[in-house]
This record gives sequence, C-alpha cells and structure tokens, in this order.
Amino acid sequence: MSGQPSLEELDVRLLGLLREDARQPIAQLAKELGISRGQLYSRLARLELNGVVDGYTVKLGDAFARSRLRAHVMIKTAPRSRRELESLLSEIVQVSAIHAISGEFDYIAMLEAEDGVELNRLIDEIGLLDGVEFTRSSVILATKLER
Repeated sequence: MSGQPSLEELDVRLLGLLREDARQPIAQLAKELGISRGQLYSRLARLELNGVVDGYTVKLGDAFARSRLRAHVMIKTAPRSRRELESLLSEIVQVSAIHAISGEFDYIAMLEAEDGVELNRLIDEIGLLDGVEFTRSSVILATKLER
C-alpha cells in the first residue's frame, strides 16, 4: 500500500468543484454534490487532515492572466547545487512554480512577467545563478486547459 489516502468518487467530484472555484459557498457545494453541509464539512476536514487539500488559492482572472507573458525555463544544474538553486529560484517572485524533472534538464521554472523586457531579464537572471549550467526557454503562446 502506498500510504496515500484513497479518494471516493464524491471526493474526486468535490476536488473538481474546488479547482473550478474554491470560494464557492459550502451550501452550493453541498447542493451540487447532493450531500448535507455537515457531511461536506467532514469531507473537507478529512481531505485537509490527510494532506489531499493543502490550501486554497487565488486563480487569476482571464483578462489579467492574458496580459502576462509566461514561459517555461528548463534548467540544467551543476552536480550538488540543486538545493541552493531551488532556494535562489524561490526568492524570485515572478517564478510561480519549480518542477524537478527527469531527462537532460533538472528543473522547469514557470515564469510570469509583465512584458517581454521583464521576461528577458528574468531568463538572463536565472541563467546567471550559481549552479546553472544552461537553460532553454519556451514562451507560452496560449493556454488551452488549466485546472
């Protein structure tokens, strides 16, 4: 057994609703799932306790999100520099996510910038960090699905 909590079909549906809008009123969520508010509170508490739900966040509005330039920066690191590099990357507020990956590169950093000038500066800044051997960047042109 993997130690991961098993999810019931109702839990999966609840997580889907929360991903769409985590600010939905409890009464609305309970109604959509066909359960009482008390049952919903219990499910949410169990999902939080088991680490399935770790928090609730803000999803940027479509108009604002479209106004931002986003890019993936694939990063190849020098051996033994990964922990320090993760720390340095996490200090850059325009880095929205850092993913460890397999293959030729070690990380993908997700960037959000106001414009091309800022995006270029950020990519250059990442390339100059201690432990970065080289990078490869891809600007995101359009998001087709995001949950």
